[in-house]
Amino acid sequence: MNTTPTRHSRRDFLRHTSRLALASVCLPFARPVSASVPDARQLAFDHLHTGESLAVTYAIGEQYVPTALNSLDHFLRDHYSGEIGRMDPLLFDLLHRVKLVLGCEQPFQVISGYRCPATNTSLRTTRDGGVAKRSLHMEGKAIDVRIAGLPLAELRDAALSLRAGGVGFYPQEQFVHLDTGRMRSW
Repeated sequence: MNTTPTRHSRRDFLRHTSRLALASVCLPFARPVSASVPDARQLAFDHLHTGESLAVTYAIGEQYVPTALNSLDHFLRDHYSGEIGRMDPLLFDLLHRVKLVLGCEQPFQVISGYRCPATNTSLRTTRDGGVAKRSLHMEGKAIDVRIAGLPLAELRDAALSLRAGGVGFYPQEQFVHLDTGRMRSW
């Protein structure tokens, strides 16, 4: 039996600790673990432009999970520029409440999350309207989504029933805009 202690390089140490850190970030988001945590709020997304998917427990009780919020900020980055903005956690609460009203488990399909000012200006000048000069996307307070297999009008109606911000209905483009601004609809 070898009793000589194993010597690890700094690189091995860093690789091992980064795996542990990743595991500690991912474990709270796994469905079986988080499902057993009372008051855990979860969301799942598929980003239609980046091809990425994300499922997280973003809050437990009244506490937001900082690592989950950071993951959401990165996931919902400006897909044109890659710039990462700070998303409003209340937007995630709104999305969670919409899912509860709908009673569905499918992930949200993301069309647009955060938008940097340069992207917003570019979209305003290259599209026939539909992009606000002071878009709440630039403040991380808006998201454009749909849910596969769910009629768009049902998603809109669920959001409207909450009376908790802006709801824009874009049937031609196949998405609903949700934001944490003042209550209004279009």
